[in-house]
Amino acid sequence: MDIDLLQDIIIPIVKILFIAHLLIIGVMAMIWSERRVSGWMQDRLGPNRVGPQGLLQPIADGIKFLFKEDLIPNHVDKPLYVLAPAMLLVPAMIAIAVVPFGSTITIAGIDIPLQIADINIGILYILAITSLGVYGVVIGAWASNNKYSLLGGLRSSAQMISYELTLGLAIIGVLMLSESLSLRKISEGQGANPWEWNFIIHFPAFLAFTTAMFAETNRLPFDLAEAEQELVAGYHTEYSSMKFAMFFMAEYMNMIVGSAVVVTLFLGGWHFFGLEAIGGPFWSGVISFAIFFVKTGIFLFVFIWVRWTLPRFRYDQLMNFGWKFLLPVALSSIVVTGTLYITTNGNRLWIGIGNVVAAFIIAAIVAGMLAMDNNGKSAVQNTPAAAPLRGLDAVE
Repeated sequence: MDIDLLQDIIIPIVKILFIAHLLIIGVMAMIWSERRVSGWMQDRLGPNRVGPQGLLQPIADGIKFLFKEDLIPNHVDKPLYVLAPAMLLVPAMIAIAVVPFGSTITIAGIDIPLQIADINIGILYILAITSLGVYGVVIGAWASNNKYSLLGGLRSSAQMISYELTLGLAIIGVLMLSESLSLRKISEGQGANPWEWNFIIHFPAFLAFTTAMFAETNRLPFDLAEAEQELVAGYHTEYSSMKFAMFFMAEYMNMIVGSAVVVTLFLGGWHFFGLEAIGGPFWSGVISFAIFFVKTGIFLFVFIWVRWTLPRFRYDQLMNFGWKFLLPVALSSIVVTGTLYITTNGNRLWIGIGNVVAAFIIAAIVAGMLAMDNNGKSAVQNTPAAAPLRGLDAVE
């Protein structure tokens, strides 16, 4: 077989198919894990009927979606209504293309990088592609011609646009020290030991990026776009059958991609105490993939843990938190990292200390501002019952 044909066409196709199937299996695993772990956290069983320990429940759910009647309400804008789920699902799938999921594996003397495409602006590609997901939410909400859907879409668009700023700014400090926009080079630039990983040096930025990612994926405590208590289901209220399943799958795919990006940028990628270098050129690649897979899985568990631990924000709290706290923390990370990188000749210890101190100062300032806002206001004045009476209530 022609070696150029193998390296340029066949191997990339195999990697694409492998990652696509892995994503779908990951979505099924996350659906089962979400329900099983939430049952464990709430002292109940969770899925346990379909297959051993309920492992076949995601397959049963998929079959159910396939055979459900695909209703399209008469009042919707049909072309946009049909297009919206795909506009949310496709960006979630193709964003994984530039994420390195291991080092390099050697098979039959051919070195195969464990990454679909290593482009030199990989992080910009991730930010650009994932930002397209907001169009799927907004178009689905608008096309539904439903007030609950429209409110969910408006909430989601404001939320995702606001937190995208933090998402992009929080990683600039990492790019400064890595001197590259390639995700593979960023991952390779982190050492084998955890104290050499970027989350140590850029800890406030790591927290800001992770929080913004929760908001971008519309997960609790940032699920104002769906908010069952007041919006029924938000932007996908009018969807059923496989169209609803596509929205459902896109959320979990975004979680998987986001977790993989966090592992790459901040948690050392496939590095872990030098285990990724054990064995020959084949087994070292397999071990590096296993390390990356486990790290991503642990971070996905954090998604579930947070969902069943924290209550939902009010909308004003969500926006204030993004604009008044997370955004200043991300901006301070840029200023502090750039300043200390020049003045201390890139001393990572001083950069890490400076970032933490700056985050504490910002937290203190924000806390002081909140205290000043509430100064002199009684608890009764802040409740809806103390609002001035109008209309018939005022007459009575």
